[in-house]
Formats: sequence, C-alpha cells, structure tokens
Amino acid sequence: ARRQRRLLLVVVCVALLLDNMLYMVIVPIIPDYIAAMRGGGGAAGPSAPAGGNGSGGAAGPSAPAGGNGSGGGNRSLLPARYPPAAGGNEDVQIGVLFASKAMLQLLVNPLSGTLIDRVGYEAPLLAGLAVMFLSTATFAFAENYATLFAARSLQGLGSAFADTAGIALIADRYAEEPARSRALGTALACISFGSLAAPPFGGVLYEFAGKRVPFLVLACVCLLDGLLLLALAPPCAAGARANMPIGTPIHRLMVDPYIAVVAGALATCNIPLAFLEPTIANWMKESMGASEWEVGLTWLPAFFPHVLGVYVTVRLAAAYPHLQWFYGALGMAIIGASSCLVPACRNFGQVIVPLCGICFGIALVDTALLPTLAFLVDVRHVSVYGSVYAIADISYSVAYALGPIVAGQIVHTMGFAQLNLGMGLANVLYAPVLLFLKNVCQMKPSHSERNILLEEGPKGLYDTIKMEERKG
Repeated sequence: ARRQRRLLLVVVCVALLLDNMLYMVIVPIIPDYIAAMRGGGGAAGPSAPAGGNGSGGAAGPSAPAGGNGSGGGNRSLLPARYPPAAGGNEDVQIGVLFASKAMLQLLVNPLSGTLIDRVGYEAPLLAGLAVMFLSTATFAFAENYATLFAARSLQGLGSAFADTAGIALIADRYAEEPARSRALGTALACISFGSLAAPPFGGVLYEFAGKRVPFLVLACVCLLDGLLLLALAPPCAAGARANMPIGTPIHRLMVDPYIAVVAGALATCNIPLAFLEPTIANWMKESMGASEWEVGLTWLPAFFPHVLGVYVTVRLAAAYPHLQWFYGALGMAIIGASSCLVPACRNFGQVIVPLCGICFGIALVDTALLPTLAFLVDVRHVSVYGSVYAIADISYSVAYALGPIVAGQIVHTMGFAQLNLGMGLANVLYAPVLLFLKNVCQMKPSHSERNILLEEGPKGLYDTIKMEERKG
C-alpha cells in the first residue's frame, strides 16, 4: 500500500508538471500565429522565448516558477516577443487566449469538485489526463488562432479534473501529518520544476525539430502517465469507493469561515504573480532599458527561492504544526513588501530580489495552507477532498483569469507603481486575517459518517484500509 501511494504521488506530480509545461511550450509559437493572422508568415521565429513583451497591455505571460497547488495558476518563465506592429485587437486576442484556460477552470471547478466527491479521485484524474492528452495533440496540429483557443480551453477543462483530483488524491492517501505536508510540498516543487524545464525544452525542440515535436513528446508522457494510473488504481476496480461517504457539498464548504479565509489568502497571494506576468516586461524596457535577454530571464532566478520556501515550510510544519497560520501570514507579509519594492528597482539585478521574495512568500502560503484545507475538512466536515481543493483551484483561477486581461488596463490608467502598491497593500492587510486560523490545530474531529463507521469497526474494504492506516 505504501509503494502504491508513492507511485500515485508520482502520477499526480507528473500530471501537474505536464500541465505547467504545456502552458509554457506554447509561448515560443504564439508570435508565428500572430504574424500569420496578419498575413506576414512566421516572422517571429523560434528564438521568441528569450524575447521581451513588446505589445503592451494584455500580452503573453512571463510567469515565474511557482505553485498552482491545484493547478489553477500555471506559470511560465519567459515572455514571448510579439511583432511591434501588433494592434490593440491582437493584444485582446492574446490576453483572452492566455486567460481562457483559467476562465474555463473557474467555470468547471464547482462541477468537477462535486463529481470527484461522488465518484472518487482516480476516474476524474484519468479523465483529466485524457483531456490533457487531447489538448496537447490539438496544440501540435493547430494552424490558426481558433484552434489554439480551443486547445487552450481544453487544457483548462483537463486541469479542472486532473489538478483537483490529483491534489485531493494526495490528501486522501497521505492522511496524517507531516507526511501530507511533505507530499503536497513535493507536488508544488514539481509545478515549479515544470515551469523551469519548459523554456529550454520547448525552445530547443521547437528550433531544431519543429513546432509539433514538443507537444508530441508531452502527449506521449501524458499517455504513459495515464497508463501508469490505470495499472495502479483502475477506476473500474475501485469497489472500495462504494463504502465512501458522500462529501460535504461545495456550497457548504464555501460558507465555512475557516475555508473562506484560506481561499481568500490563496487568491490574494497569487494576484501579484498573475498581474505582473503581462506587465513587468514592458515596464522593464521603458524604465530601465532592459535588454531582450534580461527580460527573458527575469523570472528564472525566482524558481530557487520558491523551492526553498516549500522545503522550509515543510520542515517547519513537521516541527511546529500549530504554526501553519503564521507561516502563511509571514508569506503574505513578504509578498506585500516585495510587491511594493518592485517599482523602486532601477536595474535588472535589483528587480530580481523582490521577484524572488514574491515567489518565496507564495511558497510559504501555498505549502502551509493547502494541508490546512484538508485538515479543516477532516475536523469540520466529511473527509472527502474533491470539493475543498476545487475551491483552492477556483482561488488560483480567479487571479490568473483576471491577470492577462485586467493588469494591462490598470497600468494604462493608474500606472505600474500604483498597481504594485495596491497588490502589496492587499497582501499586508490580509496577513492578520490568518490569525482567525490560530486555534484550528486544537479542533477536535466531528462525528462524521466515516468516523462513526470506523469507531464501530470496518464494514467494507475502504474502511478496513483506513483502519490499517490509522493503526500504522
């Protein structure tokens, strides 16, 4: 059983890694499609990943390596170079293209969370991988904007099932701390690694093997991941699910004040990341005359403090589990201070420091609060995790759906400095709200249906397994 759950953790981590890599791999190809839409052919060329964002407004992302625990915030590392003649309509098309995934996730997550609670974790995870495979194959053979938009939206549909079911599966299989925090931390680290590995992976294969090869490779890995899941936990053989109680409805979880506080923190801490993605490249060029390679490498160093933040939080949570709320509040304070420092930077070296601070703070918040969601469900509701991690994914999706569309308009009307000061102030003001979670660790489990079944003795395979895990 332990070997199986480790392999299931590998399956989930690969799914999250693929989701982030697929998001980044499309960036080098976008300029070709923009040029083709204007009738200019493939003007941008495969060297686009290292370029800057020259079209302003809601242009493509330059996201850092960072956590979408549940997949709602997939982040790239290098911005695309868009043709300087791009018009406002094309800016809107680019923004809508990159936001379409998060938008669809936002719409589908309430349904996917409820379905996961009803049918279990394995079948939705497998369905999500199948949709991601179809999305990746569509990307490989896309020849116009409409097909790209369909593939991007399809990826959001797959992520709504795969990411949510995967994180919920980890929370279910790793029911005790600190193993749960370590497993969720590993998943967050894989998200970061996917963002780090995607630029060289996509850029090199795109340049030397053509635009289809990166997507075909990812499609093959996605297929292998699905086959491994079928071998480990075939949905048709999951008879133990019949004994699993029905999870708490998502609308009841949303009005739980503790869960609402956590969801608000996850959304607020990701706003700086989502809003800086489409705006920081232009600001660097205008304010400090940054070169193409500087703009392209802006987010790369932030990967390392993000992984460091995951590691530090996991270690601290193992030693002092009652301070999870404090780690989250500290992370939000760091994010707020770092956001306010960004406009004061005057060169490439200086701007790296606050960006690393933002990613380090996000790692603290995500790694501390994602296990807290599972614990809240354990002690206040029924220990079924699909809906609660759908809420987490909704929190990420809100930030990343608005970022590519809204951020450029805010900069245009109010200014880049005001945008950062507003985001920083929002995080600093929200940090004390996490004091509401201070006594969560002292809560006693509620007498849910599952607890009553386990107290009376196992009556089915699922309850027998849970009894053995508790004894272990």
